[in-house]
Amino acid sequence: MARYRVTHDTHYRYDAPVALSRQLLHLTPRELPRQQCLDHRRQIIPEPSFQREHDDAFGNASAMLAFEAPHDELWVRTESVVEVFSPDPTSFADTPAWETVRNRLQYHAGDSPSPVTLAALQYRFGSPYGRIKRRFANYAADCFPPGRSMLDSVLALNAKIHRDFAFDPEATTVATPVADVLTRRRGVCQDFAHVMVSCLRSIGLAARYVSGYILTTPPPGQERLIGADASHAWVSVWCPGEDEDRWIDADPTNNLLPGSQHITLAWGRDFGDVSPLRGVILGGGEQELKVSVTMLPLDELPLNNATSDALAQWQKQS
Repeated sequence: MARYRVTHDTHYRYDAPVALSRQLLHLTPRELPRQQCLDHRRQIIPEPSFQREHDDAFGNASAMLAFEAPHDELWVRTESVVEVFSPDPTSFADTPAWETVRNRLQYHAGDSPSPVTLAALQYRFGSPYGRIKRRFANYAADCFPPGRSMLDSVLALNAKIHRDFAFDPEATTVATPVADVLTRRRGVCQDFAHVMVSCLRSIGLAARYVSGYILTTPPPGQERLIGADASHAWVSVWCPGEDEDRWIDADPTNNLLPGSQHITLAWGRDFGDVSPLRGVILGGGEQELKVSVTMLPLDELPLNNATSDALAQWQKQS
């Protein structure tokens, strides 16, 4: 078990005043069997005209903010204390052959899928960033030979993407099509998660995109940097067993199965469903965006004092 404090800052500066703005937030960690959000706070400048909390269609905690007074900056800071447990290694000791899982998701005339299977099916179909194409099925084919277990197949694809793709923050943008990422073999965690989601769906499996955080380790002898981290993304694939709603998480960026160093924020079909903050504005002209994330184990909490006055300092400078 590990406990962390996560501070996530999103700061927009606009060339001209924004007259109206609507923003949708997915910045509250999910409550899960192996994850609990012990505390969550939000600070916003300027003060929203109104805000509404709700759960979205995928069960993620979200918030809708409205700003109806002119403003030339927007700062959203969230601070969360989260407790995370590593998954039980025995929970994946015996996974079925991957074809068995695929067949559960296929339509069979006269059969009525269970509610759990129906819920998983929403992650079986294509989405704006998770495409179903033969190219992705062909890329994944050697990882899913006949009879191989689901876990071994997912691990093989996870390792293949990690091996074949280079991490390059300059290679892509949010709008880069996932098919282009497959061609260029370069991108960031978001791209690698979309590639893996597309591969899994293209061979008939149900896969969801997971947004969250990962603990980064500084070089030996150096302190962990404040605000140097960013949000992270990985994949979760449906693998029913005795527990019909079992999912296997996989992180192709780091070639590992997420454990107590990963915090889950939200999941959906792809990035578009769970963007940490997105919205529409009237006015504003050109805009500058800065995002920083600090994830600290609670036993390193004194380091977080360096950020405790950041909001007050920014208010004074503004």
